Amino acid sequence: MTRVEPAAALVGDIAVPAVKGICQRGALLAAIGDEESELRNFGHAADTDAALAAVRALGAEVSELESGTVRIAGRGLRGLAPPADPIDCGNAGTVLRLLSGILAGQDGRFELVGDESLSSRPVRVDEPLRQMGARVETTEGRPPVTIEGARLQPIRYELPVASAQLKSAVLLAGLLAEDGPTTVIERVPSRDHTERLLRSLGLRLTRAGAEIRVWPAERIPPLSLDIPGDFSSAAPFIVAATLLSGSNLRIHDVDVNPTRTGLLDVLGRMGARIAVFNRHSANGEPVADLEVRSAPLLATSIEAEEVPRLVDELPLFALLASHARGESVVKGAQELRVKETDRIETVTNSLRALGIRITADDDGFRIRGVPARPRGGAMASSGDHRVAMLGAVAGAVSKEGVEIEDAEAVAVSFPGFFELLESVTQR
Repeated sequence: MTRVEPAAALVGDIAVPAVKGICQRGALLAAIGDEESELRNFGHAADTDAALAAVRALGAEVSELESGTVRIAGRGLRGLAPPADPIDCGNAGTVLRLLSGILAGQDGRFELVGDESLSSRPVRVDEPLRQMGARVETTEGRPPVTIEGARLQPIRYELPVASAQLKSAVLLAGLLAEDGPTTVIERVPSRDHTERLLRSLGLRLTRAGAEIRVWPAERIPPLSLDIPGDFSSAAPFIVAATLLSGSNLRIHDVDVNPTRTGLLDVLGRMGARIAVFNRHSANGEPVADLEVRSAPLLATSIEAEEVPRLVDELPLFALLASHARGESVVKGAQELRVKETDRIETVTNSLRALGIRITADDDGFRIRGVPARPRGGAMASSGDHRVAMLGAVAGAVSKEGVEIEDAEAVAVSFPGFFELLESVTQR
């Protein structure tokens, strides 16, 4: 059990780990590049290290420098070699799904496995990859996944759910297709790190309305990436600073890709005081510094079309809403039920145990806010890194503190989270 005591305020200047999804995408694309790629400010965590382990297993050479730079010597567009053992993706759904798209166009037979949590989640990429010509086997739609690569054909595929991972798997497979563009139809926009990265490499990708098209690649150029801070890692600090009176916190070099920053829009509606400044660009990604000051909040509702832009921040939104005046409602978030845990149930049970008035719906939850600190107590993360960080923020803004079971789950995305939180906490 890890205990987080009540805080008076968050004050200081911090930087958070690099965007997990860009680290993973960069590593996977570098592996099929034909020269050495350089990924600067690579953020090491269980999920990103799973990407490095996977490309090593497939024959790419990976070297890590003390500066935080990772260099990867690629194997070429279709040069990945089947390893003797299954490729262990750990808890990283992004690695498993995106790598499936790449392996569908390689020569050989590959097996992808994951930990208990990943093995309980739907794969979803198997159907479109079969349509493209690959042989894909799953365990009732879940990992392990076995892929026998093929010469892929382009398809026109409409996403059944808003999923950046599913979209990206099809787009990456489209790079390896043979005749014409692959089209993905995305009715509700999801995070677009893959599209931005492919464009930054000079690869042909277009978007017109809901249709995204990618053309086959002759080669993958070497990557030279400066990876900014992950908004999802900044979010716990944004929430804590907003709720703790007297806070003044600056977070530097954060990726503010609009497909990821729905929480900023929601906080704006609620009355938060957040300044976005020093805007610039890194490899096609918008980057900025954030300054957060405490503010009283009003309740708001989140509808289905907004969910993809803050799906990872919805647990934190529940805590925000518990401090806002009025009732807040989240709808259309059934995707939370197939994350690392059933996050609707996990978040509801965890916050209720701390004295917060929250009820679960099939596709979200309802929170009755009280502009005061919750009691505190004990909660279980159930091994979910987002819930563990939620518990830490809840402890900081509570009356009595919070004990978190399985708090070490934060290592999935943010190994130094508790130390960084303590460094800016005033009591």
